[in-house]
Amino acid sequence: MPRFAVVIPAAGKSTRFRDNRDKKPFVNLDGRAVWLRSVELFVTRDDVCQCILVIAPEDLEMFRRRYTANIAFMNVQLALGGAERFESVDNALALVKSEIDFIAIHDAARPCVTEEQINLVFSEAALNGAAILAAPIHDTIKRADAQRRILATEPRQGLWLAQTPQVFRRDWLLAAYAGRAKLGTDITDDAQLVETAGHPVHVVESSPLNVKITTKNDLFLAEAVLKSRPKPKEKRPIHPFADEEMWK
Repeated sequence: MPRFAVVIPAAGKSTRFRDNRDKKPFVNLDGRAVWLRSVELFVTRDDVCQCILVIAPEDLEMFRRRYTANIAFMNVQLALGGAERFESVDNALALVKSEIDFIAIHDAARPCVTEEQINLVFSEAALNGAAILAAPIHDTIKRADAQRRILATEPRQGLWLAQTPQVFRRDWLLAAYAGRAKLGTDITDDAQLVETAGHPVHVVESSPLNVKITTKNDLFLAEAVLKSRPKPKEKRPIHPFADEEMWK
């Protein structure tokens, strides 16, 4: 069975979330912090051998005060973020164990991905070396100028909205990060970085319900998505304050 490490970046500034108290990974989502809901999707998987959460240095004291019991119970490692996302992920990659075969990168602010979607993207990466979840675009796409006047209607055939997890062979991803300075500054996600390094990346069809929380409205949508799903019977507790009724 391939061995996976999961890197979960949570070191962004959450500028568009506009909450005076908490950044988006640390706000409450139906009873638990957003980051915790994302991490717990991976820590109980038999194929995940390592889980690394990346947080900003300025959040470290708060994080330890609130969540020390959680990370100890789930055996989650912490890495400190850098000035931008690629630097944050790079800091986590330095902690990945040598026996890991594949590395998955998943947004801390994307807590609604399902077990089935994770299974599919992990399997595709194991088969072809690299894969991402993505949702096909069904809406009409318009291109506009700086004054928001429509310039063109773009064909939507073959267009996808990239999501996470994004999963890569360990050697491909580490080599791509090692050569990142030579690959240009217009790269916006890890899949593009690996593509630019010369490796094929495959798309696994996902759903718009794999919501990424960017604004407060996204938080409300994510809560609605989670509440609409039947609660699965978990194999074992995934955090130290789990409701005992769940394990009966």
